[in-house]
Amino acid sequence: MRTKTLKKNKINVVTLGCSKNVYDSEVLMGQLQANDKEVVHEEEGNIVVINTCGFIANAKEESVNTILEYVQKKEDGAVDKVFVTGCLSERYKPDLQKEIPNVDDYFGTSELPGLLKALGADYKHELIGERLTTTPKNYAYLKIAEGCDRPCSFCAIPIMRGKHKSKPIEEMVTEAEKLAAKGVKELILIAQDLTYYGLDLYKKRNLAELLEALVKVEGIEWIRLHYAFPAGFPMDVLEVMNREPKVCNYLDIPLQHISDRILKSMRRGTTEAKTTKLLKEFRAAVPEMTIRTTLIVGYPGETEEDFEILKNWVIAMRFERLGCFTYSHEENTHAYTLVDDVPEEVKQERANIIMEIQSQISWELNQKKVGETFRCIIDRKEGNHFIGRTEFDSPDVDNEVLIDATKHYVKQGEFVNVKITEAADFDLYGEPV
Repeated sequence: MRTKTLKKNKINVVTLGCSKNVYDSEVLMGQLQANDKEVVHEEEGNIVVINTCGFIANAKEESVNTILEYVQKKEDGAVDKVFVTGCLSERYKPDLQKEIPNVDDYFGTSELPGLLKALGADYKHELIGERLTTTPKNYAYLKIAEGCDRPCSFCAIPIMRGKHKSKPIEEMVTEAEKLAAKGVKELILIAQDLTYYGLDLYKKRNLAELLEALVKVEGIEWIRLHYAFPAGFPMDVLEVMNREPKVCNYLDIPLQHISDRILKSMRRGTTEAKTTKLLKEFRAAVPEMTIRTTLIVGYPGETEEDFEILKNWVIAMRFERLGCFTYSHEENTHAYTLVDDVPEEVKQERANIIMEIQSQISWELNQKKVGETFRCIIDRKEGNHFIGRTEFDSPDVDNEVLIDATKHYVKQGEFVNVKITEAADFDLYGEPV
């Protein structure tokens, strides 16, 4: 009788898109590990789960290309099964099933139990905060809410992630404690909208209270805020930021545009005057604060005049950190009913102009840091440099501090005081003191 050797499955989770997807992949991997499954992140495995992004055109393209790449590997016999989850399959499941039928199954953003079942695992409710983190050991993302209730015209997130749903404070503290026990020192709070946190659960905006609870977690030394919406921002958060050394003087607040005409069409619920007043209040309340924002250029109907308003405002506001995207025409959004009338090359040119202005601002602000000493966390070693960050910088998107590894040794995952000796547009160079 011929016996078949039972090969042990290894599940490879591939993550595309934003930090919220990173978090979801980590939860999935934690569940699989608790089910005694062998699971890896973006390494070789005979079963593949692709966690997709469906936000804008180039993200969707990357997701589709990744699915096609693994389907080809399946056809070549290099992998046995391919599953797709995340935002792209939430948004386009019927189309994907038709166009790429060779995927074993597609799952949406809220179908974790079904995905686990397909992988031969059970969903374990008791695993609050149990995750297999994929980031460097010193920082982790903490997702405090899911979904979004905002009506922004250009955004497909509510289609893919549903309505805003806050997670209870106790649950977040439990998760933070488990991360701290693993050596995590920095929590990056993420949600589609931090500003709204708590309204559904506590009938009030409760981000400040959540921060008060998280700063008590032993081992956590930095807490960073990502993705706050400008309208209705809870100002008591600034008071906590000022008082609590663990809360980084840092806020990521995507503003998208500043021309009143465009803001109205974008359904942002604010104006140039209100936004400028809010930013001035931020800076008055926390003078040390670094503000990161993102902007969209080339929105339908954006004229040269609208762009000039935006450009001059960027020059005037001197943001410490800024990213700029070209508008992506997304079906089923309100803006999809408008004519996508700004040519692609004009969109790109406008984005380049904004980023050129920003790199000059960033260079000037960085020069002022030469000679100063900052407390930095060391994320990794790359080539001949150890790479760290100040409290004013988030991983992957902001400035980095480079330390010459041929002359100095610093420990990854530890805090080090670094004296800045030189500064470029977006990076600082320094030596430990």
